[in-house]
Amino acid sequence: MENNKDTTQKVSKKSWFKGLKTEFNRITWPDRPTIVKRTFVVVVISLILGVIITIVDTIIQYGLEFIFY
Repeated sequence: MENNKDTTQKVSKKSWFKGLKTEFNRITWPDRPTIVKRTFVVVVISLILGVIITIVDTIIQYGLEFIFY
């Protein structure tokens, strides 16, 4: 009985990987200029948000120090 279970698992794993490969071949990957543009946008937005968070944090820190000290 266990032998049948092992064979079923092997078949299902093979079919899963076969399906995965089929789906992977359907992916349309973006070209290099698109990747560079999107990466640039992500980096710029991350830097802007970092600066905004730093400014807000500094304002809150000085405000709390003013209130409590």
